[in-house]
Amino acid sequence: MKENIQTKLPTLPDGRRIKRWVQTMELGERAQRVFDYLNANGIEYSHYTHPEGKTIEEAKRWWKDDGSVHCKNIFLRNHKGNRHYLVCFHCDHDLDIHDLEHRLKEALVSRGLPAPGKLSFASPERMMKYLGLEPGSVSPFGLINDAEHHVHLFLDEALLEAPTMSFHPNDCRGTVVISRDNFERYLEGLGNDYEYLKLY
Repeated sequence: MKENIQTKLPTLPDGRRIKRWVQTMELGERAQRVFDYLNANGIEYSHYTHPEGKTIEEAKRWWKDDGSVHCKNIFLRNHKGNRHYLVCFHCDHDLDIHDLEHRLKEALVSRGLPAPGKLSFASPERMMKYLGLEPGSVSPFGLINDAEHHVHLFLDEALLEAPTMSFHPNDCRGTVVISRDNFERYLEGLGNDYEYLKLY
C-alpha cells in the first residue's frame, strides 16, 4: 500500500521539511523487475520508497529503523577485465582493497578458481553490461540481469548473523527488506556463484 505523501513528508537532518517528493512513489522498470522476479518465485519481502539515496550517507537519511542490516555493495573487476565481483557487507564498514584482494585470492584459489589479481572498481559501462545498473543503485538484485552468471558474489560472513537485510531494488529511490533465508533462496535460484567470507 502506498503511503500518503501529503501527510508523511520526510525531514532533512537539519529539520527542514522536503517540499516536494520527486519520483519516489513510483519506482522505475528496474525495481519492478525485481519485484516481479521475487513474486514469481514466491519469495517474501517488503519494500518502501524514499527520496534518492545514491550514497550510504544519503540513504541513511531515509532508511527505516526496522532492525534489518543495511548493506553496502561494491562492484569490482580484475586487472584483465575478464572477471567481475560483487561484494556485499555492512553499510557501516569500509574495506581496504588490497586486503580484499588477498582475502578473495585465498577463497578462490582454495576452490581451484583463478585468483582475482589486482582489483579496481568497475566502470559504469561494465556495471551496465553485467548488472544492468547505474552507479548509486548497485545491489545483489542486479544479478537478475546477469543471464550468463558471470558475476561472483562475496558476502561478508557477519551477514550470517543478520535475520533480515536490506538493499536497493536496483533503484536508489527504494529499499527492499528481506530475511536472510529468503535472500539465500533468491541467490540459489539465480545460479551465480556466491559465498560468505570474512571481509574485515
